[in-house]
Amino acid sequence: MTDGSAPSEAPADIDIADAGRYGNGIPWDDFRTLRAKPGLHWNRYEAESNADGGFWAVTRHADVCEVSRHPERFSSAIGHVNLWDLEADALEARRSILEHDPPAHIRLRRVVSKAFTPRQMRRYTERTRAIADELLDVVVERGGGDWVELVAAPLPIRVIIAILGVPPEDADYMVELSNHLVEGTTETQSLPPDAYGNTTPLRLLPFGSPAAWGLYEYGAKLGDERLEHPTDDVVSHLVHAEVGGDRLTATEFRNFFQVLVFGGNETTRTAITHGTMAFAEHPDQWDRLAADRELLPNAVEEVIRWASPILHMRRTAAVDTELAGTQISAGDKVVMWYPSANRDEAVFERPDEFDIGRADNAQIAFGGGGPHFCLGAYLARMELTVLLEAMLDRGIRPASVADLVRIPSNFVHGVASVEVAVDVAVADPPTAVRA
Repeated sequence: MTDGSAPSEAPADIDIADAGRYGNGIPWDDFRTLRAKPGLHWNRYEAESNADGGFWAVTRHADVCEVSRHPERFSSAIGHVNLWDLEADALEARRSILEHDPPAHIRLRRVVSKAFTPRQMRRYTERTRAIADELLDVVVERGGGDWVELVAAPLPIRVIIAILGVPPEDADYMVELSNHLVEGTTETQSLPPDAYGNTTPLRLLPFGSPAAWGLYEYGAKLGDERLEHPTDDVVSHLVHAEVGGDRLTATEFRNFFQVLVFGGNETTRTAITHGTMAFAEHPDQWDRLAADRELLPNAVEEVIRWASPILHMRRTAAVDTELAGTQISAGDKVVMWYPSANRDEAVFERPDEFDIGRADNAQIAFGGGGPHFCLGAYLARMELTVLLEAMLDRGIRPASVADLVRIPSNFVHGVASVEVAVDVAVADPPTAVRA
C-alpha cells in the first residue's frame, strides 16, 4: 500500500522534509526505500535558515528508540527540535519543555507530570464520555458529515481546555489558534504578521506564526487570573508550583501553555480522524471490534500506530557519535521519522495493514521512550477509548470516506476535512466490561 505515494527515487534524491511530498499522504515508498538503505540517509534540506543544508534521517524503529533514549548524545537543547535552525535569541524565546535536556527537562516535567498521571486522567473519563455523546448525537442525526468538524476537532480541545481550566466558550478560539499553528508547518500562511495583535518578530514565535502570540496572550491572562483565584486545574497548578525553590518564569509558563494546548489538541484530533477513516476503509476490523470489546486496548494502539500524528522530531548531536553504522559529527542534525518507524518491517508483521489484533504493539507515535515520552499519552488513549466505546454503544459504524482534504505538512499528519458517512443500528450488548 502506498497511500498516494509517488514512485520512489534514488535515496540521494529523496527529500522527506519537502512539505509538498505530503499533499497526497505520507510518502510511504520513500520511507520504505530509506529503511532498506544501509546506515542513515543524509537528507539535503535547502532552507534559508539551514546553512549546512541537511540532516541525518532516522527512519528505522530501533534507531529512533536509540536517539530518543540517549539525550547525552542526541540533544533537544542544542539547536531546535524542528528542522530549521534558530538564532540564539529566538531559541531562548521559544524554548519549551521540548527543547530541554536533563536535568533542566526533569525540573520542568515535574511541574506538570502529576497532573497527567493515569489516576488524574481517569477523573476526566466521565466528562469525556459526555462530550463524545453530545458530538455523536449530531453525527447520528446527520448520518455523518465532516468528521474533523463534528468530532475530531471538538472532542480533544474540549477535554484539554477542561483540564487546563479554559472556559468552554473559548474552545472554538483554541481550535482556531491551533489550526493556524499547523498552517505554520506548511509552505504558506494565511495570517498577516500582526494577526491577533502580534508585534513580535515571527522568528521569535513557535511555528513562526502570529497564532502563537494569540496563545501566549490568552495563556498569560488566564495565568494571572489563576494567580489571584486558583482552582483545581492545570493552569492554577503551573502558576503556583514551585520547582527547585522558584516558580516558572513568564516565558516558561507561556511556552508550557502553548505546548499543552497544541499537543493536547492536534495529536489526538489527528489520531481520531485517521482512526475513523481506517475503520471505514477496513470494515472487517470494525466488525471485529464490535464483536469483541476486549480488543479495545489493541485497537487504540493500532489507531495510534496507523495515524502517527506527529511526523518527526529533531535532535542535535552533542558529541561525535555513531548510529546504524553511520558516523555523526557533533552539531549534526538528527531527525526521527515516527511514521516510518511505525511501519518498520523488522518490528511489525504486515506493517501496511490495519490490524486491531496486533499483540504487544510497539508503536512509538508518542516517542521512542526516554525523557521526552509524551506527557499526554494516557490522555490520548483515554479519549480514543471513550470515543470508540461511545460509537459501539450507539451502533455507529463508519461506512465510507469522501472529500478528503489533507494538510500538506511535514510535521503533522493532518487532515483539514473529510466526509465520513455512518450506518447506525441498535448495538449488541458488549461482550466485555468497558475498559
